[in-house]
Amino acid sequence: MMSKKAKSEKLFHEFPSVSTSEWEEIILKDLKGADYEKKLVWNTNEGFKVKPYYRAEDIADFNHLNTSPGQFPYVRGNKSDSNNWLVRQDIVVEDVKTANKKALFLLSRGIESLGFILTSVITPKQFNELLDEIVVEAVEINLICGSHFEEILKNFISVLSKKNINFKNVHGSITYNPMTDLALTGIKNEVEEAKVIIEMSKDLPNFRTLIVHGSIFHNAGATTVEELGFALSMAAEYLNQLTELGLTIDELSPKLKFEFAVGSNYFMEIAKIRAARLLWAKMVEAHQPVDKSVAKMFIHSTTSDWNKTMYDPHVNMLRTTTEAMSSVLGGTDSLTVNAYNEIFENPTDFSERIARNQQLLLKEESYLDKVADPAAGSYYIESLTASIAENAWKLFLEAEEKGGFMEAMKSGFIQEKIKSTAQKRDMDIANRKEILLGTNQYPNFNEVKTINLDEDLFKSTDLSDEKAEIETLKPYRGAQAFEALRYKTDLYTKNHKRPLAFMLTYGNVAMRKARATFASNFFACAGFEVKDNIGFKSAEEGVKAAAIAGAEIIVICSSDDEYAELAPVVKKLAADKMVVVAGYPKEILEDLKSKGIQDFIHIKSNVLETLADFQRRLGIR
Repeated sequence: MMSKKAKSEKLFHEFPSVSTSEWEEIILKDLKGADYEKKLVWNTNEGFKVKPYYRAEDIADFNHLNTSPGQFPYVRGNKSDSNNWLVRQDIVVEDVKTANKKALFLLSRGIESLGFILTSVITPKQFNELLDEIVVEAVEINLICGSHFEEILKNFISVLSKKNINFKNVHGSITYNPMTDLALTGIKNEVEEAKVIIEMSKDLPNFRTLIVHGSIFHNAGATTVEELGFALSMAAEYLNQLTELGLTIDELSPKLKFEFAVGSNYFMEIAKIRAARLLWAKMVEAHQPVDKSVAKMFIHSTTSDWNKTMYDPHVNMLRTTTEAMSSVLGGTDSLTVNAYNEIFENPTDFSERIARNQQLLLKEESYLDKVADPAAGSYYIESLTASIAENAWKLFLEAEEKGGFMEAMKSGFIQEKIKSTAQKRDMDIANRKEILLGTNQYPNFNEVKTINLDEDLFKSTDLSDEKAEIETLKPYRGAQAFEALRYKTDLYTKNHKRPLAFMLTYGNVAMRKARATFASNFFACAGFEVKDNIGFKSAEEGVKAAAIAGAEIIVICSSDDEYAELAPVVKKLAADKMVVVAGYPKEILEDLKSKGIQDFIHIKSNVLETLADFQRRLGIR
């Protein structure tokens, strides 16, 4: 039987504690003079630094650690007894009977939240048909509509009344979002209408009528800090205007729903959701609510559009898996996992099924719904939460100094911030500092698009109204530039031979293999055919093999030492070919250039610009 002393002793108590200074001493020793900051400290796009490790002392001053899940300021989640979330899927309603049939099917497959995308006003009779056999009190109902939201809400409430449904048991939302419309179309819609909608739904305490779309910032290229900071600015605009119109914070706050897009920066996205709840609770508290529980932030998460790819699209399923996990571990209230193919075609039964089951696996097999605040106590995640909160709040205050969200949009402050971030991220993708697997790194060599694609797939989405009063946000995908490049090659090869990049491998085995792998991936990103080789005994043998293969591009893959003699010979023997050196042999660079070799590909190359230049020289327009 275990003694009292044994029970009180901590695990590994026999090992002496190690101080931070001792850790740092060992790290510096292992770095052998290398720069600590450059090697181990991550300078994030969010504007703060991430250390290589964290300890208990890093989170000692965080006040929220003394609270429990379900307690103000809700950074640890809204629920005290679980981490449950609602699994949501949206349905485009073109025919109410068809939509109803699909809704019933989805509910039988584990869906708990339905989003009905209404393309037009539907009458009470049509609502009856849409909701036929659906137990409204047992499922969340979300109405996504463009205009006519007042009439749609009126008809919805009418149907609920006729069905004798207890309004307190109705959960869901209707998407009224004038600030989102302003940001995307440039046209100001009246916030006063929000008061009308809120008052119409006053007997539906769990039905939210005002949506704050942080996702529009994310999908325009913003960082997690910018998405959160500007979403809070948008929400503050609603609070300020609607409280001036006579609504109290206790009436208003429960009517707001926040929608965030979640990308593949795993831990950062977990921390973003936790930081969002913290900051919103503090904002609501400042309005002195009678009931402090109205400071809970209701969050709906969607998987990111920004990082999804058209080429190698099945990789999108991997991305949405980690994004779903970030959402859930962060404590989202509901979640939509988008189908892996919906950015370029209508989702199929298969892709929708996979998207549903990704969530269900996390819930039913991984049990991520069982423990409240599963990220609690992680030194790293708690520190990220604090850093995101601090920086998002600074950005929020900057927008407030501009006069609030609307004035910050009118002055271009928000647009310029996001545009600057997006341009940096685009450059990082072009230089492969930011990787999109299957697009700018490790592409599927054998993938070819044979169908004619809409050119809009490669452009940002511009929803600007012709009477736009401001510059609008334009959602886009980070992969679009590379996809346009590769698709141009695919179109070219419908009537021409696909360009071949031939790896002329020679000499040092380790170097030629490494550089051939690098170069093969490099040229495959443009849709060029690639031929690797096990090695040649001479330049002559390699050039002859390249000619037989019909190569337009010969890539010399060897060591820097061997390039001095090898590269000039290859260039002389293959004067009619594009001869490329894999690597950057700086000691002999100028000598090689003087002998006619102008093309070098290496880890610091701008991959996008380099491949576009090869396309131009090959006549691919």
